[in-house]
Amino acid sequence: MAGQISDAVKKCIAILKNTNSDTEKFAALFMVTKLVKGKDCNPVAKKAIFEAIGFDYIKRLLLTDDVPVDCPPSIYKSVALSILTVFCNEEELATHPEMLANVPVFLDIVQKADDEDLMSVGETYNCLKGIASFAPGQRALIEAGGVAKLSEIYSQGSFQSDEALNILAVLVSNLGMKSWNEDNPNTFHQLLNKIAVDFETDQDKRKFELCQVLNALIFNCPKKIAASADKATWPQSLYKGLTDILQSKIGAQQRNPALILASSTMELLGVEWALSDEEKPKQFFLLLIQLAAIEVRMQLDGKSLKAATSQRNLIMACYIILELSINYISTDQLDLDQKEKQTLYTGLKGAFTAIINLLIKVSNDKNKPSGEEKWFVYGTIRVLAAWLAQETSALRTQIYQLLPFILEVANETFYAHKARRVAEKAGIESDNANSVDILRILLPGLCHLAVEDPARAIILKNNEDKVLSELLQFHWTIVHYKRPPVPRSERLKVLNQPKQELAPEVLAEMQDSRTAMISTCNVLMNLTVLETKYVEESEVFNELLKFIFENLPELKDIPENLVLHGNLAVLGLLLLKQLSKKVKKNDFSICRYIQATIRFLWDAYIIDESNDPTALVVSMAYKEHWMEIMELWFLGMQTMSGVIAQIPWISEFAIESGWAEGIIQTLKKVKIGTLPPNVKSAYEDFLCHLVDANESVVDVLKKAEALRVCRNHRLMELGKKLFGD
Repeated sequence: MAGQISDAVKKCIAILKNTNSDTEKFAALFMVTKLVKGKDCNPVAKKAIFEAIGFDYIKRLLLTDDVPVDCPPSIYKSVALSILTVFCNEEELATHPEMLANVPVFLDIVQKADDEDLMSVGETYNCLKGIASFAPGQRALIEAGGVAKLSEIYSQGSFQSDEALNILAVLVSNLGMKSWNEDNPNTFHQLLNKIAVDFETDQDKRKFELCQVLNALIFNCPKKIAASADKATWPQSLYKGLTDILQSKIGAQQRNPALILASSTMELLGVEWALSDEEKPKQFFLLLIQLAAIEVRMQLDGKSLKAATSQRNLIMACYIILELSINYISTDQLDLDQKEKQTLYTGLKGAFTAIINLLIKVSNDKNKPSGEEKWFVYGTIRVLAAWLAQETSALRTQIYQLLPFILEVANETFYAHKARRVAEKAGIESDNANSVDILRILLPGLCHLAVEDPARAIILKNNEDKVLSELLQFHWTIVHYKRPPVPRSERLKVLNQPKQELAPEVLAEMQDSRTAMISTCNVLMNLTVLETKYVEESEVFNELLKFIFENLPELKDIPENLVLHGNLAVLGLLLLKQLSKKVKKNDFSICRYIQATIRFLWDAYIIDESNDPTALVVSMAYKEHWMEIMELWFLGMQTMSGVIAQIPWISEFAIESGWAEGIIQTLKKVKIGTLPPNVKSAYEDFLCHLVDANESVVDVLKKAEALRVCRNHRLMELGKKLFGD
């Protein structure tokens, strides 16, 4: 160690150690100040000096007001701070427990900036900057209430408050969403209102510097706080400031931070934020998509994965803009003229050509991506999944070429995500802490691909049906939430308490899993209908049918589950029709499944008792989901007829449940000439198949006045079967 310390430093340490009073030590400090700022003072030397001075002494200097008569009042503090500033650049000293214990003192100095001399405030900010550069320092700052205190300093605009803002950005970037108290959103909104006004009004280079700070804050803002943003002024200020930047002629250095900020804001506040200009709502939104698409092309065209990953912050931000915009446009809430549509399509096609080409390059590489590159590939497939969910004709050859690779990556992420969930439930820390399930995001795109012959062949060749079946079962464990069992000793206590509401995050997760199951059912239905021979011989589809038999009757009868109920019921019918040879008559699970399926088909249409007792209408429960259910219902009716033709004994359920009779009773009340033709043919076709399968239904229908119904609604086919010509 001695070899690393210069003679000048050794001499200084000797003097410090031999001083007899604080006054002598203070005189020696002037020598220290000069020495530690010199070039031959290395980390080892600094540490030795630090220990020779002793922290207690520095702390006394910081806190004392007792100065000699002819000295300026802040002289001790100033000297102490200028020495600490140099020490705070060294990790070992900046994170020294005694240094961290003084963080509240430093925060106190900058909070009272207006009463302090400016030199001291500047030096204190330098100390805080040094401390904030290291994880233990960040923790100490957070524990001392640094986020709230620094927010307040900036909001009040006291001296050097930009320094407060920069340290705040570092803390928030490291701590993430936990930086903010969700129950008190005002701290966040007040701070952002102030920064955003500066961002909107500043027209010099500070405008661009604020982009990065704002992005750190917005990227780490909890959704709960964002929910009250409509009462704040910052969303509008950001909109104006970003419009200014992105509509002017600027270089990449200014454009990139602005694009990243726009992306984080859009993700936090939704696409509507980008459409908030009352006069020209579409202009900024379409500009953002264009800029993001051009940027993606420029950054990916002809580049290696390594080169692209080095720009991942910018590219991922553009991906988010593209994904959110594609999803929003697909809801048809935006009225675009032909020219706008064409420009948009050309831009997007260019971006996705570059994306697909990069992924083809990666898929051909023998080395699998790892680390940051792997996450970048996940992000790239994710944005491609949004495009595949909407765009069903462009770039098909390349998509088919890429599909095996996409499926491989998607499956890998699904199994990692599933393992993480299982580990969490068992209370084990898992390696896949920030897992992302690409397969879940890919489902809507797979739904289209399963209809195309080349893609379907690839899907089956890669055994994707098996993975989809596992995905369905995995999400079922989330949708069919079972409360943890209550220990015996607690049961009496629990009986007398009201049932606890499920936490919002559990409910949100259940809803997401319902959507995933519905999409999976759609892919599997397409495979079942289009690959009849494959399905007949497939053990996977046979197991899937058993899964539906056993679980559909267990699905809770609540409005949230209706669309899922319909999807599982109809997928079950399609499979039952294909696999009718494998079905055993005395299998109790089939009985319960058929009853649950009849319930779905029966409850859809009712007589409108309240407004018009002669009108057949979609029942209230089904009405709000009818866009999602309508095709399912018709497909279900048609397939039920096919199932009855192949497995005649199933007809008994339709008779015993009272459904067949119920259809006639309902149609009897319907006013002549008002029965929709598609509903009429669905019911007639089903009743005809029922008569063919089971003669005992004839008497049931006649007793229910089927003759009148056949005449009123001209059910010719059914009339012939029941009454001859």
